[in-house]
Amino acid sequence: MSKTRKAYDDHGGSAAGPSRATGQPGNRGPAHVADPGRGEHAAAGTAAAATAVLSAVAAAAGFAPFVAIAEIARAVLGAPSLGSVAGTAWTWAGIGAGGALLRLLLLGLCTHVGHKADAEMLHHLRVQIVRRLGVVPLGWFRSAGSGQVKKAMTSDIEEMHELIAHALGALVGAAAALTVGIGYLVFVDWRMALITVAIPVAAVITYRLAMRSLPAHMSRLLAAEGQISAASVEYVDGITVVKAFGGTEGKVLGRFDDAMREHTAAYRAWLAGNRASSAMNRVLGSEMAVLGVVMAAGLGFVGAGWLTVPDLLPFLIVGIGLPTSFTPMIHGAQGVRMARVSAGNLDRLLSKPPLPEPEQPREPRGYRVELDRVSFSYDGVTNALDGVSAVCEPGTVTAIVGPSGAGKSTVASLLPRFYDVTGGAIRIGGVDVREISSKTLLSSMSLVFQDVVLLRDTVTENIRIGRPDATDDEVRQAAKAAQIHPVIEQLPHGYDTVLDSGKGGLSGGERQRLTIARAILSGAPIVVLDEATASLDPDSETAVQDALSELVAGKTVIVIAHRLHTIAAADQILVLDEGSVAESGTHHELLASGGLYARMWRAQQNGDTA
Repeated sequence: MSKTRKAYDDHGGSAAGPSRATGQPGNRGPAHVADPGRGEHAAAGTAAAATAVLSAVAAAAGFAPFVAIAEIARAVLGAPSLGSVAGTAWTWAGIGAGGALLRLLLLGLCTHVGHKADAEMLHHLRVQIVRRLGVVPLGWFRSAGSGQVKKAMTSDIEEMHELIAHALGALVGAAAALTVGIGYLVFVDWRMALITVAIPVAAVITYRLAMRSLPAHMSRLLAAEGQISAASVEYVDGITVVKAFGGTEGKVLGRFDDAMREHTAAYRAWLAGNRASSAMNRVLGSEMAVLGVVMAAGLGFVGAGWLTVPDLLPFLIVGIGLPTSFTPMIHGAQGVRMARVSAGNLDRLLSKPPLPEPEQPREPRGYRVELDRVSFSYDGVTNALDGVSAVCEPGTVTAIVGPSGAGKSTVASLLPRFYDVTGGAIRIGGVDVREISSKTLLSSMSLVFQDVVLLRDTVTENIRIGRPDATDDEVRQAAKAAQIHPVIEQLPHGYDTVLDSGKGGLSGGERQRLTIARAILSGAPIVVLDEATASLDPDSETAVQDALSELVAGKTVIVIAHRLHTIAAADQILVLDEGSVAESGTHHELLASGGLYARMWRAQQNGDTA
C-alpha cells in the first residue's frame, strides 16, 4: 500500500459523498425505540380531562352572579315590600358571590392543571419524536424529512399546546356556560328562551356561511404569502448581486410587487364573497341584537299577558350574555380541528418505519467492501443504480466518478445504510450490511462529506464526536494530523471556542479539516469520502488533501470524486453512467481505453488550461 498511498498523497485524494443526513461520523447508530409508556400518556390524558371538567364547572359557576341578580330583581319586583324579600335577596347575593369566587378559584386551578398536562404531553411527544428520529433510515432526512421534522417540532407542537392548554378548556367551558344559561332561561319561560337562543344560533349559521369559502380563498392567500416570502428571501440573499447589477433590482422587486398585488386581490376576493354573511354575523352576534329582540318580544309577551315584567328580567340580564359564550366555543372548535390536523401530522411522523435491525446481528470478518449487483430506486420506479458490482480491498483506494446524476452519491448513501438496497447486496467482511447492527456498521466507517456539519459546541466536542471517550490529548493529536491544530490555537478560546452559527470564524477548508480530525480520531477501518474538496479553493484543497492522507492510511478507502486529478493514483476507478458501471480500471488504463473517463479527463484538463 505504501506505493499506492504515496501516489495518492502526491495527487491529493479527494472525495465525495452523499449523506448530509448526519454529517457526523461519530453518530454510532440509532437508539433503541422506547415509548414513554401508557402510564405517562394516561396521566397526561387524565390531567387534560380534569382541565375540561374544571373549565366546565368554572363556566357554570360564572353564571351564578347573573342568575343571582336576575332572581333578586324578580323577587323585589314581585314582592309587596322590600322587607319581605330581604332573606331571599341575601341568599341569592351569597350564591352569586360564592359562584364568582368559585369561578376564580377553578379558573386558576384549571390553568395550572391545563398547563401541567400540556407540559407533560408535549414532553412525551418530543421524546417520542426524537426517539423515532433515532431509528428511521438516515436517508429519509435528505428528502422531505427535515421539513416534516421542523413542522412537527414547531407549528404542530404549538397546535397541540393550544388544544390542551387553551382550546379544550375554552370549548368545554363555553358549552357548559351555554347549557347552564339556556337551561335557566328555559326554566323561567321556554318560549322566551327559544327566541333568545335563536339570535346567537342565527349568528353561528351566518358565521358558517361566511367561512364556507375559506378553504379555497385560504389556499390562494397562502400561495401568495409564499410568493411574497420567496421574493423577499431572493432579494435579501441576492442583495449584493442586485446592488452590483442595478438593472436586476427592478426585476426582483417587480416579483415582490406582483406577489403583493396577488395577495391583495386574493384577500379582496374573499371579502367580496362573504361580505354580507360576515356583516350579518357581526350584527347577530352582538349583545345589542339580543337585547333588541328580547326587549321587543318580551314587551309583546308582557302586553299579551304571557309573561310578567319580573320574568322578563332574566332574559335581559342573562340572555344578552349568551353570544359571548358562542365566540369562545367557535374558537375552541377551530382549535380542536387544527389540533386534529397537527395530530395527524405527528402520527405520520411517529409512524415512520424504523430501519430494520437484524434479529441476530453478525460481525464482519475484516473490512473488504463488496458491491454485488447493487440496484436502488428512490421512488420505486426509476433505478438510480442498476446492477453495480465492485470489490474494494483493505489498504486500497477505490474512486467512483461519473457525470452528474450517474449515481455516485447514491453509492455512498448505501454503504452506511442511509438507505437499503432494492436489489443485490452490499457486504463488509463477507457479511451483508443488513445483517450487521447499525452501531457496528457506522462505527466501522469514517464519513467525510462536502457539506460540513458542525454542532453548536466547543471545538473539542465537535472533534470528539468521532470517539466520545477520547482524551483531550487524543483530540489534539487528531487535530494536528488533520492540519488544523495551529488554526484552533489562534481561536479566541482555543479548543474551548464554541462554534455557533458563524462557525467560529473558520473558513470552509478549516471546517472541512475539523471534520477530518473527527474522522481521524474515530479510527474507523473504512473511509468514505464524498466530494470532500469539491467546493474549496486551491490553497484550502491542498491543506485538506494533506489531512486526508493521514486519514486514509491503511484503510479501505472509497472516494466519490468530481475533480479527476485528485483520484488519478487510486488503485481502481469505477466510472458510473446512468446508474451502471460504464468502465473500470486504473487511471492509465481508462485513458488508454478512450471511453467516458478519457473524455471527462480531457474536458477537465482543457478547462484547467483555459
